[in-house]
Amino acid sequence: MFDAVARRYDLTNTLLSGGQDKLWRIATRHAVSATVGQRVLDLAAGTAVSTVELARDGAWCLAADFSLGMLRSGRHRPVPMVAADALHLPFADASFDAVTISFGLRNLVDPVAGLAEMARVTRPGGRLVVCEFSTPTWAPFAGVYTNYLMRALPAIATRVSSNPEAYVYLAESIRAWPDQAGLAAKIGAAGWTNVAWRNLTGGIVALHRADRP
Repeated sequence: MFDAVARRYDLTNTLLSGGQDKLWRIATRHAVSATVGQRVLDLAAGTAVSTVELARDGAWCLAADFSLGMLRSGRHRPVPMVAADALHLPFADASFDAVTISFGLRNLVDPVAGLAEMARVTRPGGRLVVCEFSTPTWAPFAGVYTNYLMRALPAIATRVSSNPEAYVYLAESIRAWPDQAGLAAKIGAAGWTNVAWRNLTGGIVALHRADRP
């Protein structure tokens, strides 16, 4: 599915989010707080546009994704890339100072197992940042958002995406995803500590941050 949407993935995301995707990437970089000399794994990186943003702070950032089509679409970007299964990462224990995953955790067959695997490759004292769709915190806004998600989003995707059916899955997966507290519980269950979150765009997106004990 992701191979099929790779060609116009970045453009579609910008249109569907009303340009908010750039702000979400910046917020994720600030939450990671990487410094020069640190190693950061950007998991489910897609075309690596998120990895380029993370690298702005001077850390060595690696884009990893399961979709070869996504990686090929981003091969012009100046960051290292590797094909990887999030449930079986091809890295040694404690290889990274930080791991981040943006809008990809929902797509894992077992998110808690994936979070545990991320903990395995993160050094003690390292950090996790998850940027993911969540639940709007203001009820009237939540109703408008749900209507957009289930009706307007697929219609827009039909016009701009190379695989509109994938965005029907997107809407359904977002609705089925746990809220902020629910995701925090999953992160804690995977072995991370000091789990906290902050909402972006009224809770449409939440940034969860945690530490590797």
